[in-house]
Amino acid sequence: MLELKTPGEIDAMRPPGRAVAAVLAAVRAAAQVGTRLHELDEVARGVLRDHAATPTFLDYHPSFAPTPYPGVICTSVNDAALHGIPDGYRLRDGDLLSIDCGAAVDGWTGDAAITFSVGTPRAGDARLVECTTAALRAGIEAAVVGNRIGDVSAAIGGVARAAGYGLHTDFGGHGIGREMHEAPSIPNDGRAGRGLPLRAGLVIAIEPWFMAGGVDGYRIDADGWTLRSTDGSRAAHMEHTVAVTAGGPLVLTDGSAQAGHHVVTA
Repeated sequence: MLELKTPGEIDAMRPPGRAVAAVLAAVRAAAQVGTRLHELDEVARGVLRDHAATPTFLDYHPSFAPTPYPGVICTSVNDAALHGIPDGYRLRDGDLLSIDCGAAVDGWTGDAAITFSVGTPRAGDARLVECTTAALRAGIEAAVVGNRIGDVSAAIGGVARAAGYGLHTDFGGHGIGREMHEAPSIPNDGRAGRGLPLRAGLVIAIEPWFMAGGVDGYRIDADGWTLRSTDGSRAAHMEHTVAVTAGGPLVLTDGSAQAGHHVVTA
C-alpha cells in the first residue's frame, strides 16, 4: 500500500534523518587503517544513543536471510556492495568501504549510505564513488511531482551504463516512513515515463549501488547477508531518504543544519 506523508509527518522524519547522517559522519571519521569493523559498529551505537534513536538494522530478519542482522550498520568492503556484517576485519590502506545505516526516532525512520576510501585511494575507486554519487544526485533530481518511478530508475541506470559499471535491480530503493521498507520499490534501472506517478508526500530511499567490473552478477557470502560482485570488482553504494514535495525533492538525511534541503532541479 502506497502511503503519502503529510507535511507534519515529513517534519517528523527529520530527527531520524539527522541521526543517520550523524552516524555516517562519525563512522567515516573513525574508519582509519587498522580499525576493526565491529569498532565502527560500536561508534554507530553510541551516536544513535546520543540521538535517542533506535537502530532499524539490528535484528532485522527479511525472508532472504538465514539469521537476523547482528549489527546497527552495514560495513561492506571492496568487492562487497551491500549488507556486509561488522566483524573483526581490520581495515587496510586503500580499502573501499561502504557504510549503510537506518534509524528510528518516535516511530519514524531514516536510511542512508556512503562509500569512501580508507587511507590512500586505489586507482579507479574515486571515479566509481563519483559516478555512484552522480547517480544518486540524478535519481533525487528526478524525484519530482509529475514524474514516475521509472524516471528515477532510468536516471540512475543511465549513469551506470554511461560509465560502464555493472548494476542490478534485485536490491534498490524503497518507500520509507514508519517502516524501514515500504512501497514502492525503486529499482536502479528502468524506463522513463513508466511506473507509479510521483505525488507530493511520497518519501523514498534512493540507493544506487554499482560494480566497477561492468558485470551485473553478484553472489551472497556464507553468512547469508554480504552481497559481493561475482567478478571480484569493487563496489560502491550511496543512499539518501528523500521526500517528494511540491517545492521539489527534500533530502532528509543530508546532515545539514536544516536536516533537509530542497534540491534545485533544472
